[in-house]
Amino acid sequence: MDLIVKMKFGAHLYGTATASSDLDYKGVFLPTREEILLGRIPKCRAFTTGDGLSKNLAGDVDEEIYSLHYFIQLACEGQTVALDMLHAPEQAWIVSSDIWRRIVAERRRFYTKSLRAFVVYARRQAAKYGIKGSRLNAAAQVLTVLKRHPAETRLRQVWDALPRAEHCFEVEPTPTGLRQYQVCGKTFQETVAAGHAIPILEKFLADYGARARLAAENKNIDWKAVSHALRAALQTREILTLGTIRYPLADAPFLMAVKTGQLDYASEVAPALEKLMTEVEDLLDRSVLPERADAAYWEGFICEILEKHRFGDCQK
Repeated sequence: MDLIVKMKFGAHLYGTATASSDLDYKGVFLPTREEILLGRIPKCRAFTTGDGLSKNLAGDVDEEIYSLHYFIQLACEGQTVALDMLHAPEQAWIVSSDIWRRIVAERRRFYTKSLRAFVVYARRQAAKYGIKGSRLNAAAQVLTVLKRHPAETRLRQVWDALPRAEHCFEVEPTPTGLRQYQVCGKTFQETVAAGHAIPILEKFLADYGARARLAAENKNIDWKAVSHALRAALQTREILTLGTIRYPLADAPFLMAVKTGQLDYASEVAPALEKLMTEVEDLLDRSVLPERADAAYWEGFICEILEKHRFGDCQK
């Protein structure tokens, strides 16, 4: 396996490692000539060492090495793992190459509006432990509208009556042109029947209310997941304001305090997360980033690398 890069990853990269943190490595490899010719290029090769029964224990080693093709795909999609790797400092590199240095030098070509995926992830985590009554009110208002109509009623038939507010609004239509409506992070197409949407929203109200009460008491919170949400939003803000991500993260001490459950969720963590996500969403709305990555450039890049390193000077 020809390694293009291999690096330290995860908590040891972010600066949030604890005594119980496992060792995490990521990398990129160049597929073999046979894999290319036979159309059998794997997405990744993963290796894990440990007792085989538990996961992410101190001393365990997790290693994921992506094929060049798959890594470029992840980066073009704005996936967090690829963006983390693209900004890892040289001191985190265990193996490197000229190919990797070229990719890093052009990483801005991956910056697009798809960075919003970071915020979507953060929103989902925040919603699990949300304490904002406005979310409960939004779901309740939509339920009130839907319950006025027969179960077979489609959303398109009551479209104009659906409330529009902070947590209930229209989102981009599907590729086929169907309108979509989002309620507290849950998206419904206009063809969905009220009888289908109502149970989903009722369950959300019940679960959300219970989690909100526990969060207000600092109970049953997945602190690691919440710290990941904060980290994702902070990284997005750095790209949008500084054009890069610096490691270890400048906010690593705060993230560590969250990760280890040292802070009060209701009065300290939730407000910080809400403020940060609002800030990042505003930055994204005002950014001039393209909608999509420069796929043509990266396809040409892959072809050039393969021709040079796998097929020599063979002509087409």
